[in-house]
Amino acid sequence: MEWPNQAGISMGFISEVHVVHDDLLLVPTIKRHPEVTIKYKYNTVVDGAEMYFVSIFAEDYSTVEETMEGDGTISDPTRVATFENRAIYRVTSSLERKIVPDQCIKRGIYVFSIISGDPGWTVRVHLPDRDALADFQQYCRDNNVSFRITQLYESTASADESYLLTEQQREILSMAYYAGYYNIPRSVSQDYLADRLGISNSAVSQRLRRAVAELLSAILEDGQTPLQSD
Repeated sequence: MEWPNQAGISMGFISEVHVVHDDLLLVPTIKRHPEVTIKYKYNTVVDGAEMYFVSIFAEDYSTVEETMEGDGTISDPTRVATFENRAIYRVTSSLERKIVPDQCIKRGIYVFSIISGDPGWTVRVHLPDRDALADFQQYCRDNNVSFRITQLYESTASADESYLLTEQQREILSMAYYAGYYNIPRSVSQDYLADRLGISNSAVSQRLRRAVAELLSAILEDGQTPLQSD
């Protein structure tokens, strides 16, 4: 088999999609804690039960866990590991509505990341063609899931790994970095960034947390050892 190797050859599309429904996995928890970042990792079936693993980035895990206990989209939430910057949870769910349905995976959609958005899930995917995206949209329409495309652009063999951050995340991190937000002491405040972007201070905080969480997840997750609890 000959593989395409010409720089710039068309390789389908990359899209960012926001999906929302109260019966999607952990959406009630996401709505209750917009300041917390939740990243979907993977799911598997054990003894007939579908189990999902997610990373949660939070300052206070106990309050999030209380909410998860009452979240009707999941059962048996269990913290399985704690790291310096996040905790890993296993939850069980038998929901009919899926964040990305199986038929879309069969259609050729590849999922880069699924991360909590306000107030549902933001999904970054690679699509073999626009018809695959249309199938995803039709599934959501048939199941009354809110579906909004926030980014869609052509992928190329030379596009490297630009999917790690959204354009919005890259913009705010770049602005924060070059304006001196990460200096010690800080040269600018979140209020300054909010004024520059025309958004609220809370929105700045959420975008920065999610962007940093995405980078930390990509860079630090492999090979880490969980923290020992007392």
